[in-house]
Amino acid sequence: MKNSYTKDAIKDAINQGYAWPGGYPLVFVTKDGGCLCAKCAKENIVLCTGPDEEGYSDPQWRVDAYDINYEDTSLYCDNCNALIESAYGEATNEEEGE
Repeated sequence: MKNSYTKDAIKDAINQGYAWPGGYPLVFVTKDGGCLCAKCAKENIVLCTGPDEEGYSDPQWRVDAYDINYEDTSLYCDNCNALIESAYGEATNEEEGE
């Protein structure tokens, strides 16, 4: 995962929700190490991209990085508890709700 992202790059990624090119699903990593799905990050974009640089930001919301979720089929959003989509991982029957 890339270590430094500009605020504009994070905002663009949140607004897109998927990596381009390829349309791979993104997972957003917060300052406190949590994960957010694209929907929650977009619905809370002000909290996710707010001040910081020694201003105020809540580490539970402040997005510091993002990456493609290639195969992790057990990654859940810390806000809504929804399963974060995986590009290549195959869901088990339990994850599919069967």
